[in-house]
Amino acid sequence: MASAPTHARGASPDGRRGALARPKLLTPHEYIADATHRIHAAKHRVLITTLTIADDHRTDTLIDALVWAARRGVKVGVAADTFTYADLAGTFLPTGYRTTAWRTSNRLASKLAREGVAFSWLGREQGLPWRGRTHTKFCVVDDVVYAFGGVNLDRKGVENADFMLRIDDARLADDIEGVYGRIQRMNLHERGHRSLELRYGTDRVLVDGGIPGDSIIYRRALHHARKADRILLMSQYCPTGELGKVIRERDHELWFNPPRNAAPANRALIASSMMWTGYRTQYADPRYLHAKAIVFFRSNGTRISMTGSHNWVVGGVKLGTREIALETRDPATVDQVLEFHAREVARTLTD
Repeated sequence: MASAPTHARGASPDGRRGALARPKLLTPHEYIADATHRIHAAKHRVLITTLTIADDHRTDTLIDALVWAARRGVKVGVAADTFTYADLAGTFLPTGYRTTAWRTSNRLASKLAREGVAFSWLGREQGLPWRGRTHTKFCVVDDVVYAFGGVNLDRKGVENADFMLRIDDARLADDIEGVYGRIQRMNLHERGHRSLELRYGTDRVLVDGGIPGDSIIYRRALHHARKADRILLMSQYCPTGELGKVIRERDHELWFNPPRNAAPANRALIASSMMWTGYRTQYADPRYLHAKAIVFFRSNGTRISMTGSHNWVVGGVKLGTREIALETRDPATVDQVLEFHAREVARTLTD
């Protein structure tokens, strides 16, 4: 299903505006520290969407900052997926409402709500655990956006090999606030929305709205893969579906978790995907790889990166997972992604 670009005030007829401010790539620890500092200084809005959230020693300073911002009268909204229950329980299968994980998660939700934070759970607690998930991760603090990476707000999320991009751009912050509101409305009605494309010069922000089979992120990755001569991919998982087939036909490097890195359910998923596709991973570090990025190289020197929450697997597309990604040709941004790969992902090959 094709999606029309979103047109904003001041945009040209094709929906383009000036390029985004240049991103700064942050590791999970840097992201939490930077966001916490800015939330303490926030003046008018803090908005967070995440797959999982927990108040523990890795995130307690950020949770406290949210509370203090709400007490100062800042508009603070937090939306987390009910997958948090299952994640805290160490399993993909939610076992019902009255589990220890459920009680722990809802104590945090209640704490934030008491302090004036508008907290909401996204998705259902029961049913197929992968269906209808909000896998989108972002944080808006006034006119600063942290997004286009995979960091979840819990201990595991902070300790993974991962990153977020920080972009100081008021237009993007306003647009992401719009995405936040759309997710809330669609969640209320238990529906998805069509994919969105937001253009800023040659940069594109891509939003999967949760309609099964409709993923602009996967489509754009497939489009670039078909034109690429070489592809470097980082993800939790090996690529599947048509994208996986196209990557196989190009010179490629695949960096994803070997099964031994994962918990039982994920281990089985990775092992079955490897068996089905025949792919092998170059990733050898015992730390869990959670970063999601593809860099496409063309023979004319063009380099395009796509980073965000999408794992480049077709299963999430079919199940209607909400995702977000940044597509850019900015050389400095692509360089940061490649530097992260060399420093955090490929490091065991040179250590």
